[in-house]
Amino acid sequence: MAIKKSELYNSLWKSCDELRGGMDASQYKDYILVLLFIKYISDKYAGVRYAPITVPKGASFKDMVALKGTPNIGEDINTKIIAPIAEANKLSEMPDFDNPDKLGSGKSKVERLTKLIAIFENPALDFSKNRAEGDDILGDAYEYLMCNFATESGKSKGQFYTPAEVSRIMSKIIGINSKTKRSNTVYDPTCGSGSLLLKVADETESGISIYGQENDSATAGLARMNMILHNNPTTIIKRENTLSDPLFLDANDSKLKTFDFVVANPPFSFKSWNNGVDAANDIYGRFKDYGIPPTKNGDYAFLLHILKSLKSKGKGAVILPHGVLFRGNSEAEIRKNIIRRGYIKSIIGLPANLFYGTGIPACIIILDKENAANRKGIFMIDASKGYVKNGPKNRLQEQDIHKIVDVFKKQLEIDKYSRMVTYTEIEQKNEFNLNIPRYIDSQKAEDIQDITAHLLGDIPNFNIDYLELYWQIYPSLRKRLFTKSSRANYCKLIIKHDDIKDIILSHPEFIDYSKKIGNVFTRWKNKNIDKLKNITINDKPKKIIHELSEKLLFAFSNLKLINKYNIYQHLMNYWSESMQDDIYTLVSDGWKAGKEVIRKTKKNKDKKNTKEKEVAGIEGLEGRLIPPKLLIKIYFSKEQSKINELNAKKETIVSKMDEMREENGGDEGLLFEVIEDKNKITKKNLQVQIKQLNKSNKDDKEELDMLNAYLKLMNKEFDFNTLIKELLKELEGKILKKYPSLTEIEIKTIVVERKWMDNLEKTIKTEVNHINQKLTGRIKELTERYSTPLPVLVHETKTLSKKVDKHLAKMGFKW
Repeated sequence: MAIKKSELYNSLWKSCDELRGGMDASQYKDYILVLLFIKYISDKYAGVRYAPITVPKGASFKDMVALKGTPNIGEDINTKIIAPIAEANKLSEMPDFDNPDKLGSGKSKVERLTKLIAIFENPALDFSKNRAEGDDILGDAYEYLMCNFATESGKSKGQFYTPAEVSRIMSKIIGINSKTKRSNTVYDPTCGSGSLLLKVADETESGISIYGQENDSATAGLARMNMILHNNPTTIIKRENTLSDPLFLDANDSKLKTFDFVVANPPFSFKSWNNGVDAANDIYGRFKDYGIPPTKNGDYAFLLHILKSLKSKGKGAVILPHGVLFRGNSEAEIRKNIIRRGYIKSIIGLPANLFYGTGIPACIIILDKENAANRKGIFMIDASKGYVKNGPKNRLQEQDIHKIVDVFKKQLEIDKYSRMVTYTEIEQKNEFNLNIPRYIDSQKAEDIQDITAHLLGDIPNFNIDYLELYWQIYPSLRKRLFTKSSRANYCKLIIKHDDIKDIILSHPEFIDYSKKIGNVFTRWKNKNIDKLKNITINDKPKKIIHELSEKLLFAFSNLKLINKYNIYQHLMNYWSESMQDDIYTLVSDGWKAGKEVIRKTKKNKDKKNTKEKEVAGIEGLEGRLIPPKLLIKIYFSKEQSKINELNAKKETIVSKMDEMREENGGDEGLLFEVIEDKNKITKKNLQVQIKQLNKSNKDDKEELDMLNAYLKLMNKEFDFNTLIKELLKELEGKILKKYPSLTEIEIKTIVVERKWMDNLEKTIKTEVNHINQKLTGRIKELTERYSTPLPVLVHETKTLSKKVDKHLAKMGFKW
């Protein structure tokens, strides 16, 4: 049984718990990723002749497992496992598994490393069988870990990782396509862990030749391992400072090697960029004809290195802080010289706080030497507003990525988002300043207040006209809501304020539009159901979701009012939450997986007893493809209804008990004597107190009646619980019997139609609700804004002031 993607991620992330607390995330990532690497190459290549990666005899993961619990485990991992693998595969510096400062010493270190190895010993982590064709499952897990490590590493130590969303944008806009050949080259002069290079490689069908240079030795080692894990073992990664010692040179070592594509996310505003660099006499000619960057800022040093590394028709994309677009002095001169050569094709402004090394906003500068002399301007995109919050950082959504790429490729000019800016405007009006806000005003339009309307009432027509997109879809709705005012350019609401929502929802045009959206979804669904039901082993999940999502985006492209990218995002959210795991299961094990159900387990809270126990009841069941709740909804709704009915009756009894306890549980309450800590009443305490009261001669009839009433309710609750438990057990038996009896046709119908499509349809309906809420909210806001004219407010204020004065006078206050 192949492990699900989400389970793989969670399992690997658990391994980090063994190291947290002892070191920073930027350090412990090295240990986790090295173990992941060794486990992978051992599963994939150990004993394989002519494999691209060598696993020396005695240095496999199995040999590492044999070291568990041994007193010299750290030293032996270094010498018997790490060193032979590193030497055989020419890997750079590897972490020290015998470092007492990071891993502890003595018994503590032995236990920590033993537990760490045990996590990767999980039989489900069999990487030899865990790669669907065309889908890099393990590589994606590596990416997941790198993202989490960067998040935990803090502001100063997360530079080793470029957010995957930004990497994907760069890879899609740089010019890679199906025609790209393996002989084409891509280079990253500051490659970090290599994630950006890999995203570029993902866009090709036949692959591409990859080159990277990284200054930090440990990070360069991660990059090399990353390439192997992503099935790019022939990648060339070199370690050294790119600016002072570039290692990719031509045959004579006198010029920089040039590449078809260059991508980079260099350190922002690197202060010591010129250490070891004689910029005035640079032997590679990187600064000639452009100018020398300022001593304390290396942004343009990296940009000029990239330009020099591009072939005559080469294309590049580099992430830099916004300052490169507008800073003056020597940088202004460099910028002018680059612009005049036509090398900048486009600039994309990104949201702030995306990157792990800084919170400042950045941009992507797209370079293109092909046809540079004929270029007439620079295409600018302001994508700074498209993101969601994700913990301490901002994150681009799938819809944000898709919109940026669509707009760039089609050169679409969208108000407040994108436009082609001519060189004339850049040079003559802005003196080569490329600051995006000079060319694109992305600020939300000001909500203008109308003074006359505040004074005299009614709603300004321009406020209603601003909702023109709605009136195009609902042309008669405007007349249903508003009528002309006695004053020109103003209107009145002709329905009650509280009826606005109901009027809109019940309006025929709104109903028709809702049906139209539903019909578009239904057509898309019908076109894709059979294809999804025919998913077979070894299909490519990423290809499936790409085709599915693109068709959904296209289906909603011609609808006004509704945002097609929002619809697309709903599908992509559901993909990451559930559908992805389902399809990876199908391409690994087939539709038979729909017959499988497992019992969840949880660890005993007793630390001395670490055994796991099964979770009882239906809540403890989990279907590999079909959730028990869905199976119940389809086949056992009557049984569930009976249980729900009993639960409702039980809740009524519980509510009565809560009321009695609330009213009579105080210090002098009739239930005070039987209440324990946490406001709890036990049956035993009740029975003891009732027995004592029956024996006493005191007149305690009221208290006795209360206790008996409460005991009667407790008995009823117990009876309901017993019956519910019996019915749940019966239902569980039926469920466990039903799973293996499901036919393949039934499984396909349940998974594709009742699970996937029903969930998607629900989320898409929320978009229709959002349209109504937005329109309703705006109309209510406008009517409330101008509902009480200023003179009326003044009059009401005077009237109320007089009333207050009279009351104060009666009370004897004078002033």
